[in-house]
Amino acid sequence: MRTPGLLIAAASSGSGKTTVTLGLIAALRAQGLAVQPFKCGPDYIDPAFHAAAAGRASFNLDSWAMGTDRIAALAQAEGADLVIAEGAMGLFDGVAAPGECGSGASADIAARMGWPVLAVIDCSGQAQTAAAVALGLARYRADVTLAGVILNRIASPRHEALVRAGFAGAGIPVLGALPRRAGIALPQRHLGLMQAEELPRLRDILAEAGAFVGAHCDLAAIRALAGGSAVQAACPRVPPPGERIALARDAAFSFVYPHLLADWRAGGATILPFSPLKDEAPDPTATVCWLPGGYPELHAPRLAAAERFREGLAGFARTRPVHGECGGYMALGAGLVAADGTRHRMAGLLGLETSFAQRRMHLGYRLARPLRALPGFAAHTSLRGHEFHYATILSQPDAPLADVVDATGATVAETGSFRATAGATVSGTFFHLIAPAGTGSAT
Repeated sequence: MRTPGLLIAAASSGSGKTTVTLGLIAALRAQGLAVQPFKCGPDYIDPAFHAAAAGRASFNLDSWAMGTDRIAALAQAEGADLVIAEGAMGLFDGVAAPGECGSGASADIAARMGWPVLAVIDCSGQAQTAAAVALGLARYRADVTLAGVILNRIASPRHEALVRAGFAGAGIPVLGALPRRAGIALPQRHLGLMQAEELPRLRDILAEAGAFVGAHCDLAAIRALAGGSAVQAACPRVPPPGERIALARDAAFSFVYPHLLADWRAGGATILPFSPLKDEAPDPTATVCWLPGGYPELHAPRLAAAERFREGLAGFARTRPVHGECGGYMALGAGLVAADGTRHRMAGLLGLETSFAQRRMHLGYRLARPLRALPGFAAHTSLRGHEFHYATILSQPDAPLADVVDATGATVAETGSFRATAGATVSGTFFHLIAPAGTGSAT
């Protein structure tokens, strides 16, 4: 039987989903429950916080990039007592053109998995009207069940009484009411929350969030709401890019989806982490080197000074493939201009020059078809993923890597690039891989 679950959602971003999710996970874990966390949609930051709170990896579930079987297989939650999945943006927010099995909306995951929705309602600046918002969430899609709400940012006992009166009239259960409290807010930066590993007080913050949510929410009633379908599924995994993968892994290169790492290991690959920030070179026994996304712009001076890393990477690239995603792509380039206008030398294995002095957001789902073989994939394989960065391309002189379109089919200019030598290929793209297209049924 499938582990029962709940989806934590809201009407919009900034309503407090992450704080409530972390608080629920921490509070339930403190009661001795094994909680399996998930995150809807493309997100690297929240799953790391989930994992810290739950003590087990949090996986992304994405209805645009993944098929139904893939989602169901990831959501097995073996050994867990309860699933807590955090939504993204507003409950029904997604792209206009459906992907593998939906628009990327959190509601798609709730419907596919049969998970009731627990909505976090930001009550700032309103009272009974908050119930009207929740009533809209409850009635928008017949295949999505709103099981109850947690009221957030309650200003006073009088405010709470007025809000609760509205929900009583609407017939929507209130499972908790959280007063305004800034002490457990998580620090943010331009791509969202800071990374879990960057917060020295993370354990204390999670404990505070768990105590806060536990004191103001009915945990027993919330747990009783959980449900879900009992469908079991298996589907092809994302193939590893090589047998032994030298994986850049530190504060500058941390954006790796947990399901990719799990798939690579399940495919027989050995992952060999190394830290460019510690001036480490790729393991010489590796068969491929992978530089994931992250924040190279925040560590550009250290990367520029990392001679052993740069020389070791160049030597590796003479005989074996090297690939970079987003931040890893920028680090493979010739140079990176920081926000203050200072140019920093990068690895120089590609001619790419990027700048954060001329910031422009690039965000959205992507369908990429590589024009040549990539580590793990044949040429012209359709790959689903997303792009999210603020870098501006100043120069991209190398050959384009892929044909890339967005969720509507419109051409995307960020094609990535590659350089091929007699021994190997260096490639990079702003595209973050989620899954090959068609992995798992779309119905």
